[in-house]
Amino acid sequence: MRELPKIILRPLAAEDRESFIRGIQPAFKQAFVEKYGDDGTEVIPREDVEGAFDEPGAESWQILLEGQAVGGAVVAWKPETRRAELLLLYVDVDCHSRGVGQAAWEAIQARYPEAEVWETFTPYFETRNIHFYVNKCGFHIVEYFHSKHPMPGEFEGDSGDGFFRFEKSRGRE
Repeated sequence: MRELPKIILRPLAAEDRESFIRGIQPAFKQAFVEKYGDDGTEVIPREDVEGAFDEPGAESWQILLEGQAVGGAVVAWKPETRRAELLLLYVDVDCHSRGVGQAAWEAIQARYPEAEVWETFTPYFETRNIHFYVNKCGFHIVEYFHSKHPMPGEFEGDSGDGFFRFEKSRGRE
């Protein structure tokens, strides 16, 4: 097993929100372009990123490698239920396949040691993410959203070709 890079999580300052939004765009767009081509679609709209920042209980992080921001994450922590939702996680495209994402995930988990259950989502076509969450991070696919089983709430009708919901429970890895 290779040694993971040493990363640091730093709280995202208000003045760094714009760079987070600019950084997440190409990271999220890569798989979309590989699957559908580049039709100019904004894969993760600015409003969705800003909405994640403002989610109740959300904490936003910069992922630093050797002092440089190479990604980010937004976690919604719900201490009353001991559940955490990984709302957003991205690593710059030029840092993919270097262990940065896995090191970031380990740092995120360490930051929330009381979390008993983690939850996150990814589109069905994001095979890289599916591999990452299941094989590298220990998540399990627990639900598949599609036209006959739409995502609840704000995402209803916006499940496109499908999304997976993942969970990771402490002790079930």
